[in-house]
Amino acid sequence: MIGYIVLKDIIKKYKGNEKNTINNFNLNIEKGEFVVILGPSGSGKSTLLEMICGFESPTSGTIDIDDNIVNDVLPKDRNVSMVFQDYALFPHMTVYENIAFGMKIRKTDKRTIENKVKWASEVLEIEPFLKVKPKKLSGGQRQRVALARAMVREPKLFLMDEPLSNLDSQLRYSTCHEITNLHKKIGATTIYVTHDHVEALSMADKIVILNDGVIQQVGTPNEIYEAPSNLFVATFIGRPKMNTFDIKMEKDTFCINGDIVFSNNQLPNLDSERSYIIGIRPEHIRFVGTVNEYIKNKNVLEATIEKIEYTGGESLIYLRKKDTTFTMKYNQDESLKVGEVISVVFDFNKVSIFDSITKQNLRRA
Repeated sequence: MIGYIVLKDIIKKYKGNEKNTINNFNLNIEKGEFVVILGPSGSGKSTLLEMICGFESPTSGTIDIDDNIVNDVLPKDRNVSMVFQDYALFPHMTVYENIAFGMKIRKTDKRTIENKVKWASEVLEIEPFLKVKPKKLSGGQRQRVALARAMVREPKLFLMDEPLSNLDSQLRYSTCHEITNLHKKIGATTIYVTHDHVEALSMADKIVILNDGVIQQVGTPNEIYEAPSNLFVATFIGRPKMNTFDIKMEKDTFCINGDIVFSNNQLPNLDSERSYIIGIRPEHIRFVGTVNEYIKNKNVLEATIEKIEYTGGESLIYLRKKDTTFTMKYNQDESLKVGEVISVVFDFNKVSIFDSITKQNLRRA
């Protein structure tokens, strides 16, 4: 199925750079989807957005919006709206004037401008501030003004470049909720760029993981989290990040980091001639009691608590076994103490297995 937005074979290379900023990027976006482009700083996220908007041109490849290739179309004629990280509001204008500015430039009639400003300000609950200038507003209110200005264009496509990065954590959470509610109300197709995986997981219909200009994985938030395509995705998504260990298979056992031995029936059908990396998320390591309480066997691991980090509804337990450290999520009532030796089990049905050379997730394949 051909998408509403189609990015085909996109390459972007800047003069003087050895590497491509964007390399062979292909993506279909359906009408009404909320797509998050997620990756670390320098991965090419903002460059990609600027090419879709028209501020930058691809070195090669095509950008198709609603069955029209727009490579040579000026930004003002692409019918897209972009929301920037710094809001880009005019400080000398009122909120009303900021929202209406683009329509006035396009010579929209006064009645239409009034109706659209009224509609957008009601949706975003900023009607009381229409006569106020931006300096009187909070960061979250300014962000809503920027969103309202984008909305009144009624664009084919919303582009958002890290719009919440200047907000404090509480405001980020509430504004994140407002943006997803706005998306549901107006049904706009949205491409949202961020380096924050929490934003991506909570907002997206579809996530595109980008690193060094190359797509690492495309999928739903659940697919990205539960079945990462490779080691980069696995360790980039999740807080705290996935525990990873080098493993070596033997005849009846396998060894983690040279320190921890488990029986081979936990990870059957792996080749003893190859080396692997396994990944397990902290929530898939389970506390089963103190050492004195639990019958010892090969698949129960004894480890020492090095640190306990209380996060509210649960705690993060940082554990050590010889030279191997790992993290467990813990939400039971029993009080644990730093220095205590406890017994834990790994849920091997939930682990990811990566080839140590290609770093691809073999279980996903």
